[in-house]
Amino acid sequence: MTRRRCSLGKVRPDQIKKASREILTRYHERFTTNFEENKKILAQVAHVYSPRMKNRIAGYITRLMVISQQATAEEAEEVTIPEETQ
Repeated sequence: MTRRRCSLGKVRPDQIKKASREILTRYHERFTTNFEENKKILAQVAHVYSPRMKNRIAGYITRLMVISQQATAEEAEEVTIPEETQ
């Protein structure tokens, strides 16, 4: 019997998500879509002692920023496309 490899999604604990969302609501304007920059900013605004946790929080913040920018771009695109009149 052969095993099929299933691609599972990335799992993030609720602790990482909650901390990321709270930090992002307070300092939204400072974060970008660049992971390395977000790690540096996170070190300035929060005291995360574990390097692994800091990386996971910065990664999730980066992901949320990418999603936010994509949503903003889609909204802007919808506004700029005029509907054709018949």
